[in-house]
Amino acid sequence: MSILRRETGETRVRVRLDPFAGAEATTRIATGEPFLDHMLTALGKYAGWDLEVEATGDLRHHLIEDVAITLGAALRDEIPETCRRYGDATVVMDDAMVHVALDLVGRFYYEGPVPSSLYDHFLRSFAENARITLHVRVLRGRDKHHVVEAAFKALGLALRQAVARGDTVFSTKGAVRLERENG
Repeated sequence: MSILRRETGETRVRVRLDPFAGAEATTRIATGEPFLDHMLTALGKYAGWDLEVEATGDLRHHLIEDVAITLGAALRDEIPETCRRYGDATVVMDDAMVHVALDLVGRFYYEGPVPSSLYDHFLRSFAENARITLHVRVLRGRDKHHVVEAAFKALGLALRQAVARGDTVFSTKGAVRLERENG
């Protein structure tokens, strides 16, 4: 389980994440931004995470971005070396249909967008700080709320698949190690 704090002159964020809670998963979200709370609750539920997020900030943009940064870094700390690595899911929600595919490869890449610049930025910042490759395809949808919510639910389902522990490193390269040398 990871507990991370991020404090700047603009925001204070605390994230507690256990990505292996499964059916017993609970979420407790308090950011003061109702739609963000709703999206994080959906993400945690669909991913099967125990997730707590407490955050305050001066502007919506700063708050949403810093929560994404902190949550992504917390996830990065929890990704096991032997995991399924890949995940994908399609979620329909009324008029919306969104497909998410991801790879926990350790290299950042994001391809979107979703129809909200704030939540598109959230997904990019999350992927960058988790060091994952994340593709979000909006296949249909007119209602921005439904499209963004479908994206967060699909992200949760895809992460549940990808983070699942395996019994070997899922790569033709084997385990990749980076070491710093002093000198």
